[in-house]
Amino acid sequence: MATTFLDRTLATLTSAWRDLAERAGLAERTLRDPDIAGDEAEVLRAQFRDCLEAKGGEVSARARAASLGRTFLTLSPEGTKRFLKILASDFALDAEALVKAAGDYRVAVGTPGVVKAERKLRAATVSPRARLLTQFTSLPDGVKFLVDMRARLLEIAGDDPDLASLDEDMRQMLAAWFDVGFLALRRITWDSPASLLEKLAEYEAVHRVRSWADLKNRLDADRRCYAFFHPQMPTEPLIFVEVALVKGIADNVQRLLDPSAPQEDPRDADTAIFYSISNTQEGLRGIGFGNFLIKQVVDDLATQFPRLAAFSTLSPIPGFRRWLARLKKDELDALLPEDERAPLDARGDWRLALEQPWMSDPELAPALKPALLRLGAVYLFAEKRDGKPVDPVARFHLGNGARIERINWLGDTSAKGMKEAAGLMVNYLYRLDDIEANHEAFASGGPIAASNQVKKLAGGSPAVKARGAA
Repeated sequence: MATTFLDRTLATLTSAWRDLAERAGLAERTLRDPDIAGDEAEVLRAQFRDCLEAKGGEVSARARAASLGRTFLTLSPEGTKRFLKILASDFALDAEALVKAAGDYRVAVGTPGVVKAERKLRAATVSPRARLLTQFTSLPDGVKFLVDMRARLLEIAGDDPDLASLDEDMRQMLAAWFDVGFLALRRITWDSPASLLEKLAEYEAVHRVRSWADLKNRLDADRRCYAFFHPQMPTEPLIFVEVALVKGIADNVQRLLDPSAPQEDPRDADTAIFYSISNTQEGLRGIGFGNFLIKQVVDDLATQFPRLAAFSTLSPIPGFRRWLARLKKDELDALLPEDERAPLDARGDWRLALEQPWMSDPELAPALKPALLRLGAVYLFAEKRDGKPVDPVARFHLGNGARIERINWLGDTSAKGMKEAAGLMVNYLYRLDDIEANHEAFASGGPIAASNQVKKLAGGSPAVKARGAA
């Protein structure tokens, strides 16, 4: 869905930037082949050099950048890759110049010339490609263009070291521009512009918006939707969170999102349920501001609704079924106590049954429940990589200071929920008094914060008990 908006944005920019270049009266270098084949690569390099030489005034500089941007917009997938490869390899950091500048600075330390030497050293650390990319920020929607350019780069980079280096340049650049201090938190309502509501529906990554009625239900009086925006991308949400104001901690997303359910008075709610968090810009991957979003939303809701006593998520467990499928049979058996394993053993590898509509099986479903709940707790609480939970949603919320509160049986019975997690969902609870301590413990490799119920479930696994993980 993000690709739809990327293509739409690029089409708009093509027209706007053509007008800018034409008003400047520059003779454009143009590529005849969108694949950049043969001699066309040298035409592109000349375009890059024209931008870096910065001849003429500001208008000319913006026109050259617009011309280069328009070139990028016209390329085929193969041409896009060649464009980025040439930018990455031919306009990288000048290692010799950097070494010389570092040597000159070392000699100048303690002399009147140190300031000049430091200035030259600092300039030498900025690659020509970074200086070139920065020129796009002066164009209309230029920041959005760079975000989308990085999205394309991430698609094709693979293991190419030159493209990886270019990506790091772009990531650092965007991380500075998208510092949370520059972002504005805004509430999205049903009265927001239709174009923004359309983006909200298309960008939703957790629970698909099925209709305008579904979207309206998510924006009703007992619901809230907040998003971060950047001043250079005022119509593009960067990340958004959807919240339901309810009584008690929700355990099933279908009931939570049921459009026929009666609307509650938000002033009577005692719990805020964060049920969906979606990043919208693939080009900002690795630039985290979700934790700041949640904390600001919690503060805003606590101020608006003093009766709120709990802030909890109703979250998917996207990696659970993949983890379960990777386990060897003896590993799986070691995770379950005998009384939970015995009813399933007669079926051989019972995981195969999860591929079928097993919920309606009067014998299998009750037998699966204790086993899957325990395995879900083990997966979230005890399975780690590099000292952190293997599940990405768990890493996010636990890293923000939440605790694992409860594993929910058949919390999401949609096709996606069954495929990813056998219907399981989890509540991560944000206790205001414990957030900072939980965050610090998680960051320092300490124990994972969890309720006694979850610890008991995970600790009841023989394999987990044997290694003392619970």
